[in-house]
Amino acid sequence: MPATDPVITQVRRFHRTVTQRAGALDDHFLARGRTLGASRVLWEIGIEGCEVRALRSRLDIDSGQLSRTLRALEADGLARTSPSAADARVRVARLTAAGLAERALLDDRSDEAAAAILAPLDADRRAELVAAMRTVERLITDSVVEIRVVDPAGDDAQRCLRAYFAELRRRSELRFDPTKGTSAEPHELRPPAGAFLVVYLRGEPVGCGAVKHHPDGPSDIKRMWIAESARGLGLARRLLARLEALAAERAATAVRLDTNRALTEAIAMYRSSGYVEIDPFNDEPFAHHWFQKRLD
Repeated sequence: MPATDPVITQVRRFHRTVTQRAGALDDHFLARGRTLGASRVLWEIGIEGCEVRALRSRLDIDSGQLSRTLRALEADGLARTSPSAADARVRVARLTAAGLAERALLDDRSDEAAAAILAPLDADRRAELVAAMRTVERLITDSVVEIRVVDPAGDDAQRCLRAYFAELRRRSELRFDPTKGTSAEPHELRPPAGAFLVVYLRGEPVGCGAVKHHPDGPSDIKRMWIAESARGLGLARRLLARLEALAAERAATAVRLDTNRALTEAIAMYRSSGYVEIDPFNDEPFAHHWFQKRLD
C-alpha cells in the first residue's frame, strides 16, 4: 500500500476530530432527539423560511434525504412546506411556532456547546483557536464561491431580491417599498447601463449586488445583500470589490450608495472599506446614511 500523503492524513485527522467534538455522530444532537443533520435542516429553514431547492443546494444533500428529513420535521409539528407565493412550482419550507421555538433552543444549546469547547483553554489559546477556525472557514469557502453577472430579472436575482426586501422590512422601523425612492429597474442594471451580480456558495445564490452607471458622475451601488447563513465569510467585501471594479471599468471616478441605519453591519463594512459619509445625493425615503468612495 503506498504511503499516504501527510497533508491528506492531516485533513482526515481534522475531519475526525471536528465531527466527534461537534457531536455529528450523536443520534440525539444537543439532547434534542434528532440527528445533527435534521437539526441543521431545521436551523437552515430559518426565521423567514427557505425554498426546498435552496436547502438541497446549501446542505449538499440529495432530494430523497431532504424529503425524509422534512417529513420528519413536519410529523413533529416543527415545519411545513407549501408552494411559493411568487411561483407555485417552487416549494418553500417554513417553521411553525413550535419550530421557531425549537430553533431558538438549538441556538442557545449550540452556544453552550461552543462555550464548552473554549472553557478549558486560557485566553491566548482561545484566541488562537478562534482565529484558526476563522481561517479554515474562509479558505474552504473561497473554493466554493462564485460571483457572476446575471440578468436582474432572472430567477436567481429575483430570489435574492425577495429575501433582501423581506429582511429590510423585518429589521427597519420604516416600511420598505422598492417601487419608491431611487430606481433600480432591471433595464438600469443590465450592461451597458449597469450590472447585477449574484454570489453563489456551492451553487446556491446567497447574495446579490448591483451597480448603476451614470454618464458623468459616480456609479451607484444598489441592492447589496448577503444571506444570513453566509455572513461572516468575507463574501460582502468580495462582492463590493467586484462592483467597484465594474464601476472603474466604466471610467467612474467614484462610487456611492445609501443605506438604512438598521443595517449596522453593512455601515461598518462600508466605513472600513474606505467609504466616507456625505450629504444626501438623492431623495431615497428609506435611507439614513449616504456614502461615497473615490476610485483610483
